[in-house]
Amino acid sequence: MNKKQYCTHFTNYWIRSAFSAFCLCALLLLLSGCLPGRKKNKEITITLWHTYVEQMRAAMDDLVAEFNATTGAEQGIIVKVTGVANASVINEKLIAAANKDPGAPGLPDMAVAYPDIAVILARTGALMDFGTQFSPEELSRYVPEFLEEGKLGGETLYLLPIAKSTEVLYVNKTFFERFAAETGVDWSCFETFEGILAAGEKYYAWTDAKTPDIPGDGKNFYYPDKLFNYAMIGMEQLGEHLVRDEALDFSGGAFRKIWDSYYTPAVRGSVAIFDNYGNYLAKYGEIVCVTSTSAGAMFYPDTVTYLNNTKEDVEFEILPYPVFKGGEKIAVQRGGGMLIAKSTPEREKAAAVFLKWFTAPKQNTAFAIKAGYLPVTKEAIRDFGKSDTLALIENKNVRKSTLTGIAMQSAYHFYFPPIFSGFDALQGKFSKAMQRAALEAKEKGGPVESAEALERFKREF
Repeated sequence: MNKKQYCTHFTNYWIRSAFSAFCLCALLLLLSGCLPGRKKNKEITITLWHTYVEQMRAAMDDLVAEFNATTGAEQGIIVKVTGVANASVINEKLIAAANKDPGAPGLPDMAVAYPDIAVILARTGALMDFGTQFSPEELSRYVPEFLEEGKLGGETLYLLPIAKSTEVLYVNKTFFERFAAETGVDWSCFETFEGILAAGEKYYAWTDAKTPDIPGDGKNFYYPDKLFNYAMIGMEQLGEHLVRDEALDFSGGAFRKIWDSYYTPAVRGSVAIFDNYGNYLAKYGEIVCVTSTSAGAMFYPDTVTYLNNTKEDVEFEILPYPVFKGGEKIAVQRGGGMLIAKSTPEREKAAAVFLKWFTAPKQNTAFAIKAGYLPVTKEAIRDFGKSDTLALIENKNVRKSTLTGIAMQSAYHFYFPPIFSGFDALQGKFSKAMQRAALEAKEKGGPVESAEALERFKREF
């Protein structure tokens, strides 16, 4: 090959190589733009506040990590979670942020909140309307009663349900069967509040008789974990409303029945007067049955520790919420929802992508199993009671609570309380005043006339 031929060959080789490299680069660029889920924009980090603890917090953290590693990574979305100390703290922070108080933190992109706080934030214009990011078809997948609460009494959806609970009846089976064997009381007593209260009187007398040298030391039988709910749901069951026009309504006859059902047994000693969660009473063997949230099943023990520090293994049964005789099957709907702060279209969309993923049946069922809640979509609720799903629930009390909650979802109406900014304070005042009235009468050594105590109670409101 002469010099001219060599130069021509080298030039052609270089041109062909350069063209091939150019084509390869072009192809790679084309593919990088076409591959599904390939990030084309800058990553967005969105923040989430919640008050979950223990298993619930772990369940949320696990799912957020899964989202960040999968769908989030594909779409350039990172969710950053902050656990806040408790509900009152997160409420204060959210309201301060929405009002832009000096020194207040900025609003998170998402937060777990209850309707009475969400309605305050909505009035400031701080919340996104979920209808802007969720289609009607997507929203139709949720349980309608769960979705309705998030509308805060209007037409705009400001809170998306992510997990729900109701109230159930926890019964120390070990204690009850021991009592029933000697007295003839049977399990049907737990179907109505009247049955529970009648059994409670017998239980107090039965335990008092165990120590004849110590008169008046009978044991409590029943405790309504949230006294306001006991009264509010009881009145709903009986066809009346405890709250009307953002105030308590005592005008009907049902409230007198509710009052008598709590006040007199509490003064006599068969119903507990206690300003905390009922699982504490259960833990120390101080109670037989408690109405409380279905999401609290994990806190009911396998062993009770008596005040003298001796222990006993026990078993709990978890039954549907009782009904006053002649009343409808109504139970309270509990559990917060998730709000999205109004910000930029990009941030709102990113938060919505996460919540669509989080509430999809697979993920929402995983969260519900670990956290002790019910899922929120029709499909997930329908499949939740299947044996292979229940087998994933390790805690036997959570498993029992789940089965009871599913059964109630089809047999009961789940009532959600009125939504207004002063509701939380109103129910707190109500519960304290009702307990105080019973406690004062008990400390005086006998039941003050129920009607007289009721009139004094009413004057506080």
